[in-house]
Amino acid sequence: MPCIETTLPMRRPPLWRLGGLAVPALLALALALAGCATREPVPSPAVATPPGAAAAPRYVVLPPPPVARSWEELKLTAARRLVAAHPDTSYMGVPPEPLMGIPVLEIELHADGSVRGIKVLREPREAKETIQMAIDAVHRAAPYGDVSRLPRPWRFVEVFLFDDEHRFKPATLDR
Repeated sequence: MPCIETTLPMRRPPLWRLGGLAVPALLALALALAGCATREPVPSPAVATPPGAAAAPRYVVLPPPPVARSWEELKLTAARRLVAAHPDTSYMGVPPEPLMGIPVLEIELHADGSVRGIKVLREPREAKETIQMAIDAVHRAAPYGDVSRLPRPWRFVEVFLFDDEHRFKPATLDR
C-alpha cells in the first residue's frame, strides 16, 4: 500500500462530534501510516568459520537423570549422559589405535548429583588440552542423579578415551 501524505486542517472538531465510526477510522488510518515508516534494517553480525577451522560443537541440555540404585548404575548413567550431552565431541564404537589422550578423572558429587569437585588422576603425556575438555564435559553433563542413598564417599572414576579428532568416549561404556 503506497503511503499518502495528508495534511489535517488546523481546526478539527472534537472526536465525539464526528460520529460513531470516527475513532475506528482514525485508528485504521494510524495503523496504515505506521507501516509507512522506513527504517534501515539492522545488520546482524555474521558468524563465519575461518577456512580450515571446525565449526563450534553443539551441546545438548539433558532431562533430569534417574535415581541411581548402585554405583555401577550411576557410572553407566553418567557415561551415557556424557555422550548424550556432547553429540559432536564424542564417539561410540571401538576406540582407535593409538589414542590421542587418556585423561583419568575422579568426580566427586554432592547428594543431588551435581559436581562437587574433579581431581585429575592421570594426565596424558601429549594432548594436555584433553584434560580441560574432559573436565568441561563432566560439568556440562551434570547433574548425574541423586546419590544420597548410595554409600559415601560420593565419588567415581571415569577414563576418557580421546581420538585424533578430539572426540571422547567414556571407557565405562566399553565394559
